[in-house]
Amino acid sequence: MAVTITIDRERCVGAGMCALTAPEVFDQNDEDGRVVLLDTDPSPAHHAAARLAAGLCPAAALRVIDGRPPGSSPAPTP
Repeated sequence: MAVTITIDRERCVGAGMCALTAPEVFDQNDEDGRVVLLDTDPSPAHHAAARLAAGLCPAAALRVIDGRPPGSSPAPTP
């Protein structure tokens, strides 16, 4: 099942747990240290790390949503 990831940069405190836990999905901005989302629709191999990162975020700035939001189209398959 696909997941969708959202971030709230205003809520982010720059702790960096997301980038340390799931570096394929999250990074930190060099200027303010806040979260940067690298992949809104990560591959299944990165789902567990993204969920763990969301759970470790001290500001609850990350959301991992199972399935796709209504009205969105699936990612193209290679």
